[in-house]
Amino acid sequence: MKRVSVCIATYNGEKYLKKQIDSILVQLSGNDELIISDDNSTDGTIDIIKQIEDSRIRFFLNNEKGYTSNFENALKQATG
Repeated sequence: MKRVSVCIATYNGEKYLKKQIDSILVQLSGNDELIISDDNSTDGTIDIIKQIEDSRIRFFLNNEKGYTSNFENALKQATG
């Protein structure tokens, strides 16, 4: 069975993040994954991600700054 990886890059996205994650998770199977790379948010984004208990979520911090490197970081972690 093929695995699907959904990658999102976050930065200070607390306003819509929970709804976005919930929407993605209901569309994934148990074998799929949601890769989240955060660009060192200063709002509650990281707390929201860590509060969601779902083994399909894989969370990473971006070591570099910027949208491009943040999304590349997510893509590098994907296994699907």
